[in-house]
Order: sequence, then structure tokens, then C-alpha cells
Amino acid sequence: MFVDKVKIYVKAGDGGNGVVAYRREKYVPNGGPAGGDGGKGADVVFEVEEGLRTLMDFRYKRHFKADRGENGRPKNQHGKSRDALVVKVPPGTTVSDEHTGQIVADLTEHGQRAIIVRGGRGGRGNSRFATPSNPAPEIAENGEPGQEQDLVLELKLLADAGLVGFPSVGKSTLLSVVSAAKPKIADYHFTTLAPNLGVVETDDQRSFVLADLPGLIEGAHAGVGLGHQFLKHIERTRVIVHVIDMSGTEGRDPYEDYLTINDELKQYNLRLTERPQIIAANKMDLPTSKENLEAFTEKVGNEATIFPMSAVTKQGLAGLLRAVADMIETTPEFPLYEEEEIDQRVVYKYTKKDDPFSIVKDDDGGFTIEGHEIETVFKMTDFNRHDSVQRFSRKMRHMGIDQALRDLGAEDGDTVRILNYEFEFIE
Repeated sequence: MFVDKVKIYVKAGDGGNGVVAYRREKYVPNGGPAGGDGGKGADVVFEVEEGLRTLMDFRYKRHFKADRGENGRPKNQHGKSRDALVVKVPPGTTVSDEHTGQIVADLTEHGQRAIIVRGGRGGRGNSRFATPSNPAPEIAENGEPGQEQDLVLELKLLADAGLVGFPSVGKSTLLSVVSAAKPKIADYHFTTLAPNLGVVETDDQRSFVLADLPGLIEGAHAGVGLGHQFLKHIERTRVIVHVIDMSGTEGRDPYEDYLTINDELKQYNLRLTERPQIIAANKMDLPTSKENLEAFTEKVGNEATIFPMSAVTKQGLAGLLRAVADMIETTPEFPLYEEEEIDQRVVYKYTKKDDPFSIVKDDDGGFTIEGHEIETVFKMTDFNRHDSVQRFSRKMRHMGIDQALRDLGAEDGDTVRILNYEFEFIE
């Protein structure tokens, strides 16, 4: 089964918790704090594996959760940081955020890696909080939560040239003749239900990868037929080989077929029309093909190069393959995304910082505090220790949350909620 689009969830490891501990050694009175820091949580990394061809594995495992860092230990021993969770993907995989559509990574070369979500840092142990005024603090942080994200993985085949055309024009037959690929071939439309790849070798010992894509029909860009599922696989190709049934045995006009398919490519993605196109005038072994070819050539003019051929008799194949190989060598790769879309460089620019918190008054008279910064501080606070609770209260006060609650009318005894927890507001 060919799977080329899946949705998955990834979660990086949380940081390990810091620990509250003290030196306990003979002849060392008042040894002081000795709590170690927690280790860093594991990142989630995607790596290209050349042997993979589809995203089938992600149909059965859609959640990937990395290990959390090891907790700190006494004697100032830091917890162990975790190695990254490596997820293998096939070459040609595009990773994007499900909610925003932003491109996270475009993975094309074997061994290429991309850090998708980063693990949280380890919480600090109590030895980090020692000060002259508080030499024995009872404060330790929990680990920072790891990043999490809902992703869409989309596979776009890595082929040098792609065969496009109406159903039953001979694309699969052509691929089976010029390569070792064994696509399904039968005398009915939509025989090919998934893209097929084959390595083609020319008579002058050059080679390239050719993709046979399911047949397009009018309206494919808008979801008609099967072609709209596989148009994306043409995006990485440098050369488009447009296969046309020159015999007209299906009752269609070859030139109308040519215009229709090109319009579908244009409607799907304007960048597809930038690619050079070679016309493979197939089925020239049939009686009506010669007359149709003359009329077709007159109408097309100099728009594209036409190669009369027959996949069944192998007539004209050598010249077609040499021309495709020549065009691939002289055509640069077409980047799928602008550099700005994939954030691979460090760019320093001003961005407005998100508000550290927001407060909503609930219907029951309580107040709900939200915001990434305050929620992260909350998750990293150990509420089992009084000093840590006091530190969290000070942080809330410094962030302006206390005053904001008063401004909204909070009074003694009112309920304040953060995440799934409730507190009592005390003036």
C-alpha cells in the first residue's frame, strides 16, 4: 500500500527534576546544599533513510514521545541528559505544522537530519539557589516541559522526470519497457493507483529516475479522479514527459488532451509550468496515429519537442530517453519552498514578545490564568516544598498577576485557576 500523507504527534522529553539535598559527611558540620540539576530531555529528530519508499510505518504508529531527562541526585550529581529520539523518514518527506501549515523541514538527502521538537532543560537543584541571605534553600525546580507538535508528513517522490497524461495513454507500459519496474498494466482506466519509480539507462550509459504517476483527467486539481492525490509527486521532477495517445482510439483529440493536462498542471501549481516538457507521441504503431501526429504538430508548433514512439514496439524510445537525459542535465532543481519558508538560518529580527499571561473572568466568579510563560513556571514549581511555593508567589507578583487580578475585581477567597489546578486568592 502506497501511503504519501499522514498526521502524527511528536513530544520531546521533559527535563529531569532538580533535587533538594545537603552534604552529609563526617567532620563537615553544616555542609550546605548539594542538590544536583536534572538532565535535559531528548529531542525528536527526523532522519532520512534511503531504503524507505512510503510513509506506511506511520499508519501504525502515530505518536512519538521522547525520554525525559534523569532527575538530579545528592552530592551535586547532575542527572543524565537523554539522547535524541531518531525517527526515520523516506527521502522527499516534507514536514509541516498541522495547525499553521508552516513548513518545519524538507528532507531530501540520505542521512539528512532535522530537529523537529526540542527537549526541556533540566530543573535546577537547591545548590543553585544558595545565597548569603539563604545559605540552605529548600528550593528545587521541576524539569522544563518538552515541546510538542501536531505534524503533517507528506511524501513527494524524488524523480528526475515524471510521466503525465490521461489514463490509458501508455505511461505504465513505457515505464515497464525502459526500466526494471513492474507496474500493473491492463486495458482499463486508472490501472495505476499509486506512483511507480524506475531507473532508466540510456544507450549512452546515462541514467535517471522516472516516475509513472496515475492518470490525470479534467478537474484533477480540484479533486476529480485520482490525479489530485498524486500531482504533488511531480513537484520535485526537473522534466515532465507528457505521454499522449496519438491514435485517438479513446475518441479523444490528442491536442485537446495536451491542452487539458497542461491546464491541470497550471491550476495545481504555477511552478509546474516552469519545468521543461517533452511530448511522447505514443501508439504510433496504430493506423490513425500518423495523420493525427501531423495535425498535432501543426497546432503545437514550437511550444514543445515531440518524439513519435511506440512503447509496445519500442520504436523511437532511444531518442526519447536521450532527449530526457540531456534536458535533466541542463535543467536546475526547482526548490519547492522559498528559503524564508524553511527556517534554517539564524536571522535576528524584532518580534513582539507574547504576553506572559492573560486572565479571564469565569462565569462562576473565579479567574483563569493562561499563557505559555506562566504555565511553564507553574509546571517547573515543586508545590510540595514551602520555599518553592513562596518563590512561585513572588514570580507571580513580579509578573504583575496579583495586581491584574485586583484590577479585575478579585477579592479574598475568590478561586484562581491555572491549568487544572485551583488556588484561593488572598489579599
